[in-house]
Amino acid sequence: MSSEPWVAVEEVAKHLGVAKDSVYRWIESRGLPAHKIGRLWKFRLSEIDSWVEAGGAAEPPKDEAVKKP
Repeated sequence: MSSEPWVAVEEVAKHLGVAKDSVYRWIESRGLPAHKIGRLWKFRLSEIDSWVEAGGAAEPPKDEAVKKP
């Protein structure tokens, strides 16, 4: 059993140096590891760090970032 504490969106945003909106957007579009507990999103910073190290927060290539009609 892990003794690592669960943290909130605010702590993740501060840990990564980004806005809370970015955290919510990454949950939806990039698979940021998050767990819904009631109405709140909770995280383990070790999972967040692994996600970042695996390239989860990397910008997509320019041709993928532009949506084509």
